[in-house]
Amino acid sequence: MAKKLFCELNPITYKISVFKGIFFRKLKWLMNRNIYAKEFKKRKLPIKVYEHKSLIRRKFEGVDMRLQENKAVNLALAVPKINGIIIKPKEVFSFWKLVGSCTKLKGYKDGLIIKAGKVDHGIGGGMCQFTNLIHWMILHSPLTIIEHHHHDNIDMFPDYERKVPFGTGTSIMYNYLDYQFINNTNQTFQLIIYTTDKYLCGELRTDKELDHFYHIVEENSYFTKEGDEYYRNNEIYRIEIDKKQENILVKPY
Repeated sequence: MAKKLFCELNPITYKISVFKGIFFRKLKWLMNRNIYAKEFKKRKLPIKVYEHKSLIRRKFEGVDMRLQENKAVNLALAVPKINGIIIKPKEVFSFWKLVGSCTKLKGYKDGLIIKAGKVDHGIGGGMCQFTNLIHWMILHSPLTIIEHHHHDNIDMFPDYERKVPFGTGTSIMYNYLDYQFINNTNQTFQLIIYTTDKYLCGELRTDKELDHFYHIVEENSYFTKEGDEYYRNNEIYRIEIDKKQENILVKPY
């Protein structure tokens, strides 16, 4: 039997671990030399790089739909914290630095979360869908991802009508599991995020045309059985195509 981590011993040690993680992240924000994106513009930048949308209310077996309704409320509260953000050259986008903590006092509700590899619920649940959307758009751009966490041992989304490949999701937790990318290009980018009755929608925009196209492809998807457990395997690649010379560069995701 594997030895439990300190945070897994009991609810008290879990809270201690969370407090420690939050404290050290805030300290890191103060001490590092990153220039974090903080300027917003209502007017959209002229060039649309990529757009995507994801269904807000999904029906999962054994999951209370009330949590999905609450997620819609949580996303609506968080969207204005990101919508219109400008990411200039050398600036870093930090999801949690912009959104802040999701608390009852701010109006956030009990929503669906994944905790220790299991489906659970907690205040502010649903933010992973937000970073999933952003991550998928950033993968289709020259922006560089510098912090990204995967969900461990769980994938709630069925293959039916799946829009993005398995394994391209994100795991976040205020504030020590963040989603961050840096703009190492010589042009400015902007995130446009909004909700409709059904969807969380996003656009990645920039101030001038890109030199490349980007595509994400999945190959060699299969399942294996190890003991009593089934595991999913796949390979994800990013294809980068030079618009002028039509050179193709394929990199593992």
